[in-house]
Amino acid sequence: MNDQIKDTWYYIIIQNPEASGEQFVGYTDKKTGATFIPAFKTKETAQQCFLVMPKDIVNNKYEAQAIIDEDLLTLARKNGYDILLMDENGRVLEKIS
Repeated sequence: MNDQIKDTWYYIIIQNPEASGEQFVGYTDKKTGATFIPAFKTKETAQQCFLVMPKDIVNNKYEAQAIIDEDLLTLARKNGYDILLMDENGRVLEKIS
């Protein structure tokens, strides 16, 4: 029996993947001013929700990529972002951090 802890992975949207300006896509809630990174359980859910998310498709390229929860949480905290788990329609399912 394997007693190792199973890692949790999330999908996030990356702006300009594999470029020098690569970054996580984050948003600011206009009502509260809170900043957050949307995260998703599956790549398909991320891609579906991304269709309704604000973005600049003229000047930027976007891609859904998997990231381990530990790395996502560390980078989000370092940059002052919360992580919100969302569904394909952009509804918040839960706050991860």
